Amino acid sequence: MRIIKASNANTPNWREISVKTNIPEALKPLDEIAHNLWWSWTNEAGHLFRDLDSDLWKKVHQNPVLFLQRMNYDKMEELAKDAAIVKRVNKLYSDFRAYMDVKPDLKRPSVAYLCMEYGLSHVLKIYSGGLGILAGDYLKEASDSNVDLCAVGFLYRFGYFTQTLSMDGQQVAKYEAQNFGELPIERELDANGQPVVVDVPYINYTVHAYVWRVNVGRIKLYLLDTDNEMNSEFDRSITHSLYGGDWENRLKQEILLGIGGIQLLKKLGIKKDIYHCNEGHAALCNVQRLVDYVKEGMTFNEALEVVRTSSLYTVHTPVPAGHDYFDEGLFGKYMGGYASMLGISWDDFIGMGRVNPEDHNERFCMSTFACNTSSWVNGVSWLHGKVSKDMFSSIWKGYFPEELSNVGYVTNGVHFPTWCASEWKTLYGKHFDKSYINDQSNATLWEAIYNVPDAEIWKTRVALKQKLVDYIKRAFREDWLKNQGDPSRIVSILEKINPNALIIGFARRFATYKRAHLLFSDLDRLSKIVNNPNYPVQFLFAGKAHPHDGAGQGLIKKIYEISRRPEFLGKIIFLENYDMQLARRLVTGVDIWMNTPTRPLEASGTSGEKALMNGVVNLSVLDGWWLEGYREGAGWALTEKRTYQNQEQQDQLDAATIYSLLENEILPLYYARNSKGYSEGWIRTVKNSIAQVAPHYTMKRQLDDYYTKYYTPLAERAKLLFADNFHKAKEIALWKEQVAERWDNINVVSSQKEPGVDSTTLESGRKYKAQFVIDEQGLDDVVGFELVILHDDEEGKTHVTGTYPFEVKKREGNLFTFEGFVTIPNAGAFKVAYRMFPKNADLPHRQDFCYVKWFN
Repeated sequence: MRIIKASNANTPNWREISVKTNIPEALKPLDEIAHNLWWSWTNEAGHLFRDLDSDLWKKVHQNPVLFLQRMNYDKMEELAKDAAIVKRVNKLYSDFRAYMDVKPDLKRPSVAYLCMEYGLSHVLKIYSGGLGILAGDYLKEASDSNVDLCAVGFLYRFGYFTQTLSMDGQQVAKYEAQNFGELPIERELDANGQPVVVDVPYINYTVHAYVWRVNVGRIKLYLLDTDNEMNSEFDRSITHSLYGGDWENRLKQEILLGIGGIQLLKKLGIKKDIYHCNEGHAALCNVQRLVDYVKEGMTFNEALEVVRTSSLYTVHTPVPAGHDYFDEGLFGKYMGGYASMLGISWDDFIGMGRVNPEDHNERFCMSTFACNTSSWVNGVSWLHGKVSKDMFSSIWKGYFPEELSNVGYVTNGVHFPTWCASEWKTLYGKHFDKSYINDQSNATLWEAIYNVPDAEIWKTRVALKQKLVDYIKRAFREDWLKNQGDPSRIVSILEKINPNALIIGFARRFATYKRAHLLFSDLDRLSKIVNNPNYPVQFLFAGKAHPHDGAGQGLIKKIYEISRRPEFLGKIIFLENYDMQLARRLVTGVDIWMNTPTRPLEASGTSGEKALMNGVVNLSVLDGWWLEGYREGAGWALTEKRTYQNQEQQDQLDAATIYSLLENEILPLYYARNSKGYSEGWIRTVKNSIAQVAPHYTMKRQLDDYYTKYYTPLAERAKLLFADNFHKAKEIALWKEQVAERWDNINVVSSQKEPGVDSTTLESGRKYKAQFVIDEQGLDDVVGFELVILHDDEEGKTHVTGTYPFEVKKREGNLFTFEGFVTIPNAGAFKVAYRMFPKNADLPHRQDFCYVKWFN
């Protein structure tokens, strides 16, 4: 008898198929809109997608591409027959096309923008924090302002990590692969319909990168992707993670961004007036640009003139340790062939990335290289510009930090349509002049907020707080129950979140200098504040620490542990996985945005600027943008001045100041409720904040500043240097070569000084005449000469009191007689010396050719 088997099946030969979304004709415009991030800052677009299927919209985390893919075809057919829906689709598409069909403003210089990260939407995980959010906002405003700009970055397979906390408060970093087919991106194709591939040389082999395009309104963002079968497993991972891997992988990333980025633009036939390197990660873009000009027949020095005059470098870090440095061995391993391509020695090439080019022990610094190959450098706030002068001053020896006219600043701003809640947009649209959205920097228009009824302001604030509370309860309940145990405690926390309490938000990257721990310096005093039944207050914390930053992760754990103590349960809450979605809820929903960095380590900070536009009041150290933005009666500030050199003592003082402000000013003001249920004084503070501060910190203002301060002047000079086959650039290069060749021999051959000039004691206000005869070694009036007077401040720091130029009074052959006066207007202790430098009216500033000789 044959036994019947319980199972009998062969192995299927599965055939993979791709099912393309079939969208009914009436709804097809939605697919085009979904693939343009215009939807991310256009409320009507998000509302329409949500209204098509609210449950699915939540399930796909507001990703319109995935939304259309996941929507059942029968459901689409049903929607396509709904006349009201079709009317909304057509209206939205009409608005979209009207926006897109506007041609760029060709009167303004065109720009190529290179950056390691872009925060455009939580859907597209190619950002980690402030640098990326700023770059994303910049592209959006470039689109709104209709400028000719394109950008280059990376399409990361895993992006930055997703954060969860374990039961004991340890940060858990989880890297989740992105499915590129579900993202608002498109593969860039060539004329034959084939994928564009950029081939980037590495040592003795080539890395191949696909190119993807992100449509950011009218702006194109091109993303390089090495995770393909053409590359080895070691090179596929170049674009796996943002700021991931070891230093060798970081160098490979920066080669791809800088050199590969320029090759990408060339392959697409894109040439711009200005090349903007946003942080030092992209600095090697200027290596490729130099190589290209040398290949066209220029000398290295000629090419450097051309590249410099069309390059801008923006620095975002306030300390030298924050820059990328590479050992010569590692740098030479990948970049060793470029010196010969440029026609210079290896020592000269690597020296461009060193403060002291002859020091072979000094590592190559991307930021130093960017400074040496860009005409202008800018920080991202007034104070950061000043800090950057100090930080980079050793590059341009012979000049003091305050003399570095090539280092300036543009204070960061934020993209108003992205970060302003729809409720506030409605309020502004109702009460402001209709032109305000296109004239956001016009402070006069914002003064209309004073005419808005207090009750309407309060109603808007209450509605957004309730939205925040609802979001927290909905978004975090499941994860907290899964990861943090004790369901009763989780339920208790959720129940204690009180929309009627004063809610204070603190959300940013968890680095130690951000001082997230400051609030917890005196737990007894803090407990009394948060448990005062008359003045309920709650603190919401959020932020990620870099996976290699143990101290930052320790801060998160400490806050988590404190938040679990009975007296702080539900009063101090840590919200995991700080991303753009959570950020938008926080900056629109809390009452106060708190920021407590160590002075002056906050380059700018922009989260408080986002809060401004939503009626949220700032409480911050006077650092970064808030040093410029603070107005009395429009928020609260901790002084920028240090009382103690000891940081621990300073932390204790700052913490005490925060407690005092809360106890004596902020909480009493917030709870001074009138018969209508709100505090008139609080609403006045909100209005002051909006009217007096907000208009100065929009991305519109920032973009306009870049054009006024840098892009336009750079482009005008570039036009002069590029004319007639780069005639002026070559002329300047030749002049510099001649001066450099003879510089060591150009000297003072004689001097005559009025009696007393060389004395150690001078009289204030008296003019002492001096003459110097300089042998210019056959050159024609190439030398400038001046008196430099210094003084030391109370902290022992040296500053320039003044510089006094000497004039050429006589010329005999190679001898030039300079005459001037030595005078010091005030009594005191000073230092004096004479400085000689090359002069040429065609130079943008002295640091462009930084040769200096000092004389006594």
